[in-house]
Amino acid sequence: MERTMDALRTQPSLLDGRVGHINLRPAPGLTFDDVLLVPRYSEIQSRGDTRTDTWFSRRIRLNIPIVSSNMDTVTESGMAVALARAGGIGVIHRFLTIQQQADEVRHVKRTEAYVILDPLTLSRDATVGEARATMARAGVGGVIVVDPDRVVLGIVTRRDIMFFDDDGAAVTDVMTPRERLITAPEGTAFGEARAILDRARVEKLPLIDARGRLAGLITAKDIEHGMDYPLATKDRKGHLVVAAAVGIRPGYIERAEALLAAGADALVVDIAHGDSANAVDAARKLRAQLGDDWDLVVGNVATAEGTARLIDAGADAIKVGVGPGSICITRLVTGFGVPQLTAIADCAAAAATARVPIIADGGIRNSGDVVKALAAGAQTVMIGSLLAGTKESPGLVVVRKGRRFKVTRGMASLGATMSRDQQENESVTKKREYERVVPEGVEAAVPYRGPVKDILHQLVGGLRSGLSYAGAETIADLQHTAEFVQITSAGVRESGPHDVDQL
Repeated sequence: MERTMDALRTQPSLLDGRVGHINLRPAPGLTFDDVLLVPRYSEIQSRGDTRTDTWFSRRIRLNIPIVSSNMDTVTESGMAVALARAGGIGVIHRFLTIQQQADEVRHVKRTEAYVILDPLTLSRDATVGEARATMARAGVGGVIVVDPDRVVLGIVTRRDIMFFDDDGAAVTDVMTPRERLITAPEGTAFGEARAILDRARVEKLPLIDARGRLAGLITAKDIEHGMDYPLATKDRKGHLVVAAAVGIRPGYIERAEALLAAGADALVVDIAHGDSANAVDAARKLRAQLGDDWDLVVGNVATAEGTARLIDAGADAIKVGVGPGSICITRLVTGFGVPQLTAIADCAAAAATARVPIIADGGIRNSGDVVKALAAGAQTVMIGSLLAGTKESPGLVVVRKGRRFKVTRGMASLGATMSRDQQENESVTKKREYERVVPEGVEAAVPYRGPVKDILHQLVGGLRSGLSYAGAETIADLQHTAEFVQITSAGVRESGPHDVDQL
């Protein structure tokens, strides 16, 4: 027994160093329900007088500070188009094959344009069936027919083949030929093109160069979209802006190359613990190998130190949030995280001197949370579950007890992990023992909420009201004048409906 005790005394003591010491930050960590914003004197006459424009990243300007989350139950092309048209931006999730994800990006970029520089074409040898399939696949209403030198021969539209039963017939039999086609010279201004379309009562205006070759296409639909969505987030060519997520597993460089080739305006390095060598290395490799004519977003982090490391690695925006999401259980599983409002404030302070925008990712349940996140220093908020139940989110509507729902899931849930591995061609039976996976997310049903524009209307309307309460015309003004007051649980109860029977 004595020899055993002597041996133990020679081992490093568990009480050496910092073991047994609690390294506690002096201020409590705060989240949205812990505070309210103090009303300020305001000269804002109407909430319509406020501005909600902001920065998603160093070079991408938005008209509303809303970003749809890169979750597979939230953002594919349908959601990304809706967000961009409203003035925000969507991030296409990465739980697809490379080709599928690139196609989603490509669909967003082709949805609108001032001038379509590379319109879809068919050869004179194509059949009506091929024209029908091409239009259906691309979601367009017409295709230009050209010869091998891209000289325009005519145009075939959905109207030309709608009631035409012979799919084996030549497309030249049904197209509007060149001599009857309304065209305009290459370089025609957008306003002039609009006047031509109006006079001719046609929907598509091919642009022709001096040699008769196809140089572009302007459509009435794109002009109409410009009128219907005046706040849309667009690039210099009039295409809707879109971001896409990549991971850090082998093959992420190839995926990033394909997404940029498809037209992605920004890449989002998607990793749960962004303050890691994996995230830093991925950011540096992407920037070194793929140039700098696109924006790089990296996350997630929850500290000033993590923010600084990612900025040094080349990030153009930082995603902030470890565990605040409604379907994320990272904090319960690991014990790690920082309450979201404190995380936003700390990270925003670290990013301010570098002028790198902060994206507050997670925990947003209502417009008041949006206002608080922006007041604390974020430039945008990323929203997941609140958008998951909308018409534009991926997935089917299910009915339970007469009510409609959609399914959402955290991207560290068991189902998402299995989906990710299958997309990356891992063997479920040999390379991964799923009974040993420790999920950090859950799967849940959220009420079906209809079109996403209705949710965005409520969020942006609440933000504009919040700006008026702060006496702030812009988000920057809000951040300059904001004063928070910490509240108790009684204050939280007082903030919601109470002492009444709600109808």
